[in-house]
Amino acid sequence: CVTIKEKSSVEMQSASVKDMFKALIQNDQAMTVVVAIVMINTALYITQNLLIYFFKYDFSPANWEANYTLFNTCGGAFQILAMMILFPLFRKFMNTMKIFTLSFAMALAGYVIILGISASGSSNVYLLLIPAFLIMAAIGMLNVIITIFLANTVDYGELKNRDESVIFSMQTFVVKLASGLSALVASIVLAVFNIKKNETGTLTQLASGQRVGLRGCMTLLPIVVLIIGYIVYKKNYKLTDEKLEEITQELEAKKQA
Repeated sequence: CVTIKEKSSVEMQSASVKDMFKALIQNDQAMTVVVAIVMINTALYITQNLLIYFFKYDFSPANWEANYTLFNTCGGAFQILAMMILFPLFRKFMNTMKIFTLSFAMALAGYVIILGISASGSSNVYLLLIPAFLIMAAIGMLNVIITIFLANTVDYGELKNRDESVIFSMQTFVVKLASGLSALVASIVLAVFNIKKNETGTLTQLASGQRVGLRGCMTLLPIVVLIIGYIVYKKNYKLTDEKLEEITQELEAKKQA
C-alpha cells in the first residue's frame, strides 16, 4: 500500500451536512432506512454498554472476565458468519424484506431468552451463547440488508431526478448517533439503579431491585427500540423487488430517451 501511488484527475467534492439532510428529507424511503439503522444500532449498543455490568455484578461475578470474553468473542463470530454464510443461504429462498422480518424476530427471541436465563438464576455462560447467536446473527444480517436498502433508496431518488449520492454518507453519521444515544441511555440506567463502585472501589453484588432493573433495561429497552424501528420500516418502506424492477425499467427508459 505504501508503494502504490494514486493517480486521479477526478475532483471529489465532499457532501456537506446540509446536503446530507436535504437529500434525506427529500427521499422518504431513505428517511425510513435511516430510522431503522438508528433503532437497530441503538438496541444493540444499549445491550453492549450494559453487558459488562451484567457479567461483573450479576450473572457471574466470580468468573466474569472469562465469561464476558467468551460471550463477546462468540457473538462477534456469529455476526460475521451470519453476514458471510447465513444471509446468502436465506437469500436463496427468501427476499430481503422477509429476511429483514426474520432477523427482527430472531433478535427479539434472543433478548427474551436472556431475560429468562437471568431470571432462572443460572450462571452457565454456555446457555447465553444461544441468545448471543440469535441476536448477533440477526444484527449481522440486518446490517447487510440495511446496506442493500440504502442502495435501493438511491435508485428511488434517481427516479425523482434528485442527487442521492450523499445518502451513503449518512450511514456512518447515524451509526455514531445511535452509539451516542445508547451511551446516554446506559448512563441513565446506571444512575437510576445506583450501579457504581463503593468506597473501596469494588462492587461485588447487586441488590435484587438493582439486578431486576439492570436485566430489564438490558433486554426490554432494546426490544422496545427494535419494535419501534420495525413498525417504522413496515409502515413506510415500499421498495419491494417488484417496485425496484419498475424503477429500473423507468431509469433505463430515461437513459434511452
